[in-house]
Amino acid sequence: MLNIVYGDMPEAIFNTSLYFDNTYYDSWLYDDFAKEMIKSVDKAEVLSGQAINSKALGVIPATKMSGGLKTLLLIYNQPEKVFNASTCGDNCAKWILKIADKTDKDITINLRHIMNFGEGKFSIKILNNDTVVHDMSELVRYAGFYIV
Repeated sequence: MLNIVYGDMPEAIFNTSLYFDNTYYDSWLYDDFAKEMIKSVDKAEVLSGQAINSKALGVIPATKMSGGLKTLLLIYNQPEKVFNASTCGDNCAKWILKIADKTDKDITINLRHIMNFGEGKFSIKILNNDTVVHDMSELVRYAGFYIV
């Protein structure tokens, strides 16, 4: 299940881009699921464990991919840690849900804003108040109390 803590969370890794640049492994980019995320979010193709070919920027090092994509790769590869997912745009929301569905462990992220998880049904637990929500209407109703 996807768990979210809204607002300030000192133990969350806040600067996900810097953290990614210093901790990622080349092997992370060879994973088929990671390749799907890279193609979807950054419109890019993996060339190697250190380079991607982006439609917008051409061939770039993995450390220059978008901050949202870096955060997704961290959540996917280090599910035991809590990352600031406010570095992600709404185009990453479906991938966060897919990562949570894909793993047998609970995934916890920190958000400083209300991310749009789309029109569909989902199960997300808001840890601030231990409430499970199933759509955006419920999520906004409960998450809004914790966004400053």
